[in-house]
Formats: sequence, C-alpha cells, structure tokens
Amino acid sequence: MTFRPFRTTLNALAAAMLLACAMPAAAEPTLTEVQAHMKQGQLPAALEKVDQILAVRPKDAQARFTKGVILTEMNRLNDAAVVYQKLSEDYPELPEPYNNLAVIYASQRQYEKAKAALELAIRTHPAYATAHENLGDVYAKLASQAYDKALQLDSANTQAQTKLAMIRDLMGGNTRNARTAPSATKPVQIAAATPAPAPAPAKAVPPPVTKAPEPPAKPAEAPTKAAPVAKAEPTKPAATPAPVAVAKAEPAAAKKPAANDKAEADIKKMVNGWASAWSRKDVKAYLSHYARDFKTPGGVPRKAWESERESRLTKPGPISVSADNLVIRLSDDEATVRFRQSYDSANLKSAATKTLVLVHRDGRWQIQQERVGG
Repeated sequence: MTFRPFRTTLNALAAAMLLACAMPAAAEPTLTEVQAHMKQGQLPAALEKVDQILAVRPKDAQARFTKGVILTEMNRLNDAAVVYQKLSEDYPELPEPYNNLAVIYASQRQYEKAKAALELAIRTHPAYATAHENLGDVYAKLASQAYDKALQLDSANTQAQTKLAMIRDLMGGNTRNARTAPSATKPVQIAAATPAPAPAPAKAVPPPVTKAPEPPAKPAEAPTKAAPVAKAEPTKPAATPAPVAVAKAEPAAAKKPAANDKAEADIKKMVNGWASAWSRKDVKAYLSHYARDFKTPGGVPRKAWESERESRLTKPGPISVSADNLVIRLSDDEATVRFRQSYDSANLKSAATKTLVLVHRDGRWQIQQERVGG
C-alpha cells in the first residue's frame, strides 16, 4: 500500500486504516519453510528466510544453528564458523555447535583446533556419539600426518607404511556435521538428548578380519603330510589308520559349516530387521533388538537411552537405514557383525562402518553392544 499523507483526506485515511486492519499481517517464516528450501537445494532462499526469523528472534538457537548449516552448505565456512562460535558462547551446554565447528576446522586441516572443539562437545554431552566418531576421525588424521612424517624420515619403515595404509582404508568417510540441533527453549534439558548410541571407534577388529582366512589353511596341510604315508606301502599298520582318521574328520567338518550357515543367516535376518524397524520408525520393534544387558553409550540409564532413541526416531520426516557388506565372526552363542551402515533422512546423509556385538538368547540374536568403527 502506498501512503500519500499530503493528499489524503481524513475519510480516505480512515478507510485506508480499516483496510489495513482487515488485511492479514505477513506471516513470519518458519523453520519448516527454511528446511523445505534446504531440501530442494534453494540455499539463498533458505538463508533469507532464516534471517527473517532471526530479525524477530535473534536469540533463537535452532534458527541460528540452521543458519550455520546453510552457510556451511554454501561453502561460506568462515561465516558458518562465526555463527557456531557465537552460538557456543550463548549456549555452552549444546554439543552440536562445537561438533560442526570442529568439522569446519577439520576441512581446513586444523586438526588440533578440531580436536579441542570435539572434546568440548563430549565434555558437554558424554553420550554424543557423532562427536566421538568425529574425534576418532581427527585422531586418525593426526596419526596419518605422523606416519607420513615418519616415512619422510625413513622411507624403508614398513611398519609405518602398513599403519598408514590401514588408516587411509579406515578413513573412507568424512567427519560428520550435525544437520539439526534440538530446540533451545530449554538448553540444559536439550543437552541430555543424545544422538545415535555409539562410542568412539575401536581398533581391535581389523586384525581378526585379516586372520579369518587362515583356518582353512590347516586342513590343506593334511594331504601333503599324508602323501608320504600313502607311499610307504610296505608298512601296512601305518596305512590303515590314515583312512580311518580322514573318514572321521570329514563328517565333523561337514556339520560345523552347516551350523554356521544357519547362524549367519539368522544374524543377517536380525540385522536387516533392526535396520527395517529403524527405517519404519517402529520404536517398539527397534528397541526389541537390544539385549536386556545392552551397554548404553556413556553408561547412561537404559530408560533414559530408550527415551532419547524414541525422540530421535519419531522426529518428522522419512528415514532410510541400510546395512551392507556384513562380515560375521561367530563364537558359540556370541557373534560380532561388522558392516557399512548408510543413513539417509531429510537433514542428514551419512555412511560409516558399524560393529554390533550380539548374544544368542531366548532363541534369537540380540544386540549387546554397538559402536561406530571396528
């Protein structure tokens, strides 16, 4: 509406005021609109909307965090870092800004600063799995730099070469941004809500994987040792035990793989069912896959962990979780499963190696422990 104060009569002005009162005020943008623009890749429009929100509510932590995510995706990393730094100063109890600040530092190869930021995130929220995973990645980057330096000083150092290759193979993914932050109307309570339950990566699994093919090599030696026995025909007593031993060994060898095959099939079915329940947001089915003595991240009470997982699973928007390239190690009623987990939602896409420690109880496999990495 265009006002003409020097030409408007009192009656016309009164009519104009009534018309203005009748017209609805321009609605303030919502974060849902901002996220819709982000999902469609319309980052400038998303930034404009979130700035409009912050013009009205400059202390809104959720909107400020979202602005940092938008700036990061626009590759305006320095501007995003400023947003996260100021947000951490105003809400030091929120771990997500520290995490995303660390991701920016890591992208700029400032690993010591990234490490310090992640340690603050974990100190604020010990059960924040994403920060633990990212801290493991930062430690791996620092180790990679150290091994590179060792090889520069001694190019024949085979141990450093092997360790460096192992780290580069492990570091297939990148440090992960937290794409959404909790509402900050009650910051202290929000900090208790943890992301996905997983502690820092362990380093113990890769060696068993490389050793797994060794057992079949032992039976292969038997024929080579049996050959001389077969040639020594004059000594009949020596020839007769050999066939008997082989005949007894064959049924045992045949039965064991059959049992393992069934257990592995059951485990694959269980892992796929767990991922499917997660994708469907079926909280009851998802939680039913965890054993009663499941080791919660950071040792938090089981009830608190379940409550946090339910709040994560029931957030608006679809989720897709898949488990690929399963590597299973069996030991009686226990098993370890290592696989590539892919997670896809409206706000986050990630892929990481995950390990589940399983126990067989009540006729089914259940998760006793889970961790990101080995």
